[in-house]
Parts: sequence; C-alpha cells; structure tokens
Amino acid sequence: MTVNALDVVNKAIESGFDKCGIIPVEMMSEYEDRLEERIEHFPQTKEKYEALKSYAHLQEDYPWAKAVVICSFWYGRYRIPEELRGCIAKYYLTDGRRNTESKGYQTSVAFEKYLTDCGFQVATDRDFGITALRWAAMKAGIGIIRKNNFFYTERGSYQYLEAFLIDVPLQYTVENHIRPCAEKCDLCMKACPTGSLEAPYMMCRNTCVSCLTTWDGWDLKEEPLRNRLGKWIYGCDSCQDACPHNKNAWKDEEEFPGLKEWGNYLSYSKIVLSDYRWLEAVIQPELWYIPAGKEWRYKVNALNAMLNNYQPDYLPVIKQACNDEYAEVRDMAKWVLEEIQKSGRQKQ
Repeated sequence: MTVNALDVVNKAIESGFDKCGIIPVEMMSEYEDRLEERIEHFPQTKEKYEALKSYAHLQEDYPWAKAVVICSFWYGRYRIPEELRGCIAKYYLTDGRRNTESKGYQTSVAFEKYLTDCGFQVATDRDFGITALRWAAMKAGIGIIRKNNFFYTERGSYQYLEAFLIDVPLQYTVENHIRPCAEKCDLCMKACPTGSLEAPYMMCRNTCVSCLTTWDGWDLKEEPLRNRLGKWIYGCDSCQDACPHNKNAWKDEEEFPGLKEWGNYLSYSKIVLSDYRWLEAVIQPELWYIPAGKEWRYKVNALNAMLNNYQPDYLPVIKQACNDEYAEVRDMAKWVLEEIQKSGRQKQ
C-alpha cells in the first residue's frame, strides 16, 4: 500500500483528529536548546528537564524513525459540571487517553491501525507522548505556542496532542495565520496562582499548580504555595482561562463518557470521607497522574482547598479526617484545623 503525506494527514482528520502535520525527526533537535534555556532560567528544575532531552534525539531510541506524525484533538466540546470548574482541570476531566469509550481514544487507536496497515513501523506513547508534543506541533505549523506555554490552534488551547513515529521520510508542514499574543499582554502571568509563569514562555515546573497537585506532589512545609493553590485539587486552568485567545473556546456541546457518573463524587467533602478502596477503584483510574497506592493525595489536596475556601460545614469533615488511616491525611487535617482555629473561622 503506497501512501503519501497528504493521504496520512487526510486519514488523521477523517479518523477524528482536528489537525495533522508531519515533520522529519531531525526537526526535533532544536528542542534541546529550549530545554537548556529553561534550565538556565530555573536551575532548580534541571533534573526534570534533563530527562526530556531524549525527545530531541529520537533516533537514539528509535534508529528506524524517519518522521513524526503530530495530531491535535479538540476536547473543548465537552460539558463540564459547574461544581468542578476551577477545582479540577478540564483536560483531566475529559482525558481520553485511557478511556476506551471516548472519541479521543478511539480516534487514536483507529489512526494508529491505519498507519500500521499502511506498512509503516509505528511507535507512540498514548499516555505521555513519545516526544515533545507542543514543539512538534509548532514545527509542523498546525498551531502556535503562546506565552502561557500552551499550544493553540484556531480553536484555542483545549487540544490533546499525540505523536506517532514512522519509518518513512514523509513531510507535511503548513503555514498558519494564527494571530500571535499581543506584545504587552500578561494576563496569563497575572492569573498564575503561584507565580510559576514568571515570564512569557517561562514556567517553573516546581511551582506550577498542575504539577503540584498531580504527579509531583507538594511539600506541606511550603506555606506560601500551600495558601495559593486556591480551589484547585487536581490540575489548573487559570492561565488558559485568562487568555483572550480562549474566549468562547469552550463549547459544552457533548457529554464526556462516564464523567457524570464519577464526577458527582468529587466534592471536597466526599473525597476526604471516601473509602480508599473506592478511590483506588473509581477515581485513580480517571485521575491517574496520582499513582496507585498514593490515593491519600486526593484527600490532602481537598483538605487544602477546604482551608482556602472555608465553609462551616467543612469542619466536621476536617475533624473526621484527623483520624484517617494515613498519616499524611491526619497531619494535613490537624494543620488545617489549627489554621481555622487561629483565624477564628471555626466560630462562624
């Protein structure tokens, strides 16, 4: 079966992706320079960014790879329960990477099968991406990276990106006409709760709310950060929601499979009082950046949000959490209770 680059791009869109481009693997090499710039600006992140340098040299791990097929899937179509907005990032609530019933997952599987059926050798990583996805998408021309570091198409930043390595030297790049960020605009930086977005295109992973509330975890001793996480318990949308290029970008047109069923159990109180077996069976498979075995972190994050957005009916929940089976939760609940008592809010 002989196919050309345009055939591949058309099939990606037919499968359900919004956009698709193809670049030679060599075009990823400049990504290392960007990592070095980030490390120079944030030396404390060196260990994390060093681990990403392999993305710039794909042929070291995949000597057969000749091209990167990069695709975007628009997830701004889904209805988000109002009570979850500002608490859990929309990306994670509509995460199709492991949800076999979702359009995103089915699109990815169908397109990968097409590439394989074409006779290509194919490699991908549906969970985390096999290379630097935003960089690849920008180099292919299917969108741009804005000051908040997110990738945008004409539909805004609410895009899943997925890359597939193939062993044929195809190329399909385009020139987009997306309006760049205004030179003086700093709305995303002002909106960043922890000041992680220190400068245009410069975000510190060590203090980013999305990182702190998901895979990185956070140090209870870091008081300034603790108090600035606000309502967020998993991920963060602040810099994207503040961006004028995302105005009216979210459409609320479709139901995301299963979200209503498990999303109803994501109030702060329900999370804190949840049985760990239920968290492991129902919530962790959906919000899986917090690894299995550390489900207590959902409760710690929720307790912190309770403190930052205190209501009197939280008090008995916080007191009950002081007897949780995990020391991390007990310690957090006792600290939250002390903070409430010191502020006098317990008497409200």
